[in-house]
Amino acid sequence: MNTLTDNNAKTSATNILVLGATGGTGRQIVKQALARGHQVTALARSPEKAGDLNGARLVVGDVRDEKVLREVLRGQDAVVSALGTPASPFREVTLLTTATRALVQAMTAERVSRLVAITGMGAGDSRGHGGFLFDRLIFPLLLNKVYADKDRQEAIVRESGLDWVLIRPTVLNDKPGRGSVRALTDLSDLHGGSISRQDVATFVLDQLRSDDWLHRAPLITG
Repeated sequence: MNTLTDNNAKTSATNILVLGATGGTGRQIVKQALARGHQVTALARSPEKAGDLNGARLVVGDVRDEKVLREVLRGQDAVVSALGTPASPFREVTLLTTATRALVQAMTAERVSRLVAITGMGAGDSRGHGGFLFDRLIFPLLLNKVYADKDRQEAIVRESGLDWVLIRPTVLNDKPGRGSVRALTDLSDLHGGSISRQDVATFVLDQLRSDDWLHRAPLITG
C-alpha cells in the first residue's frame, strides 16, 4: 500500500513521553509536539544535551531502566521512541533491544498502550531497498550490527500487545519539510530516497491519534 499523506492533521492535547529527544529527529518531535499543544516529557541521560528543549519536562535517567521508565510513564497517554545508535562496524549493538524490552514491560505495567517507534530503511522487509550505495557499501560496512538491533527492536514491538506503529524513514536530512510524505508498504519500486527530519516528526505525531497505520510498519520518504 502506497499513500501520500498531507501532514496537516490536528490532534487534541496529549501527554507524550519522547525517548531519544536529544537527537536530530527527537528535537523536531519535541518542538512540533509543543507547537501542537501537547505536554511533552523527555527522558535523557545527559541533562547538558537536553538543556535547550524549552517547554518540555526533562527527566534524567537511563532508558534501559524499567523502574525509571515506569515512573516517567505515569500520567502519559503515548510514547514516541526516536532512539538511535551511531554506526558500529565492529561492536555488537544492543541498546535498542534492551531499551525497547524495558519500555514494553513498563508500558504494559502502567497501562500506556500507544507506541510510535522510529526504526529505519533497512529494517525488516525494507532491507535491500536503499539503492546501490546504501545497500552494497554503507549498510554492510557500517550499519549491519545497528540494523540487527533494529530488527530485534521491531520484533519486540510487534509481539508487545501494544497499539504500535513502526516508522521506517529513508535517509534523513535537515532540509525544510515539504509538508507531505509518501508512506509505503509496497516497496517493489523503491530504490533509495531521503526525507527531512521535520517531515518525519510531523508524520510521527500524526500517528498518536490516527489508526491508519496501526500495527503496520510504513516506510516514509520525501
